[in-house]
Amino acid sequence: MLLRLGLPVIGAQLAAMAMGFTDTVMAGNLSAGALAAVAVGSSVWMTPIMFMAGLLMAVTATVSQLFGAGRDREIGRFARQAVWLAQGLALLIWLAIRNVDPLFDFLEVDPAVVPVTLGYLDAISWGLPAFAAVTVLRYTSDGVSRTRPYLVISVLGLAVNVAANYVFMYGRLGVPAMGAVGCGWASALVMWITFACMAVYVSASGRYRRFALFERFDAPDSRTLAAILRLGLPIGISVFLEASMFTTVALLMGSLGTDTVAAHQVAINIASVTFMVPLGLSIAITVRVGQAMGRGNPADARWAGFTGVAMAMVFMGAAALTLLTFPEAIVGIYTDDETVTRIALDLLLMAAIFQLSDGAQVSGAGALRGLKDTAVPMVFTLVAYWGIGLPLGYTLGITRSMGPQAMWGGLIAGLTVAALCLTGRFYLVTRRLAKESAVSDGTEAGS
Repeated sequence: MLLRLGLPVIGAQLAAMAMGFTDTVMAGNLSAGALAAVAVGSSVWMTPIMFMAGLLMAVTATVSQLFGAGRDREIGRFARQAVWLAQGLALLIWLAIRNVDPLFDFLEVDPAVVPVTLGYLDAISWGLPAFAAVTVLRYTSDGVSRTRPYLVISVLGLAVNVAANYVFMYGRLGVPAMGAVGCGWASALVMWITFACMAVYVSASGRYRRFALFERFDAPDSRTLAAILRLGLPIGISVFLEASMFTTVALLMGSLGTDTVAAHQVAINIASVTFMVPLGLSIAITVRVGQAMGRGNPADARWAGFTGVAMAMVFMGAAALTLLTFPEAIVGIYTDDETVTRIALDLLLMAAIFQLSDGAQVSGAGALRGLKDTAVPMVFTLVAYWGIGLPLGYTLGITRSMGPQAMWGGLIAGLTVAALCLTGRFYLVTRRLAKESAVSDGTEAGS
């Protein structure tokens, strides 16, 4: 069941990665300036987007519990409130990314790149309302065990993205060539098409009718919105903390030379691909644990959670073995530069080491989300990533000049601490809930 739920999510995540890959390749074929603009713009864009997507994971956790409890019509009311919150977040992000000039000045970004980057961000920002809405629809569909529709729509979106990039970036079908700015417009178009397809499918399919998603218009309800924020804000912060740790490490690599930066990019891209599998499984774990809790069965939730963690660990173990067995062949896909290859091979060894920790922490976090336990995990991630991982990596790699491998050693430490804390908490919380449930059942039987 976990695989049936998780595989489409994994596919959708890979499709999203493929969109970023095609954007990069097609911009690179235009010019170095276009590539730089897309790279800088994507970095600015992705941080708030990941935060919003993380916060809205509260939708999956809540919907799965409502679905497990058989409270179907409440799902529609909750989803409509989540759309209000998502649109509010989209507006804030829209305002932020359209006013990032001071950030570029602070970071001393090449002035030649800034105007094109701002044009790219202005264009892509118009897709934010659609992205926010389709994220709610996707997470709602995930929560009721319907993960395949978004996979199909994501693959369609990938195809549209390639075609729209070709038209807008290169100037085809009577459209003027817009370069990197056209990439932004293509991405915005894909978001709207993805939202339209998902909305039409959900409204037309009889499988969603009992949830009454589009039954009526609801005004914003402050109590429901506050409840979503209480549950989702720690998730969004946790996602941001992890992503920002990796982003900061990438920036710190810049002080170690161009070859090191390139090698880091190769190794982290490889690790990102393998990470998509446990990430997809984590969403399936959230659904299965949440549905079990909705049925009032913490023992089943415990089983579903640890089964998912075990599956993630098995895959990541296989991934680690692959990285250790064929490192030259894997790095050779990305570069033939001898210096970059040598450094990348060293970093790939470190990536192989943290595969198990990375799989355990993301699946453990997914299991805890199914319990609606998000505040304490946020503290764990803060301590693990910014209290241990990043300071240790900086001290070893930069202060003590031990190089990029030592900096990645900090990543391993942070991910390992997070994995132990998150899976340990799931073990303790579900053990307590299972005991309380057993006592309650015994009391009812005795009476």
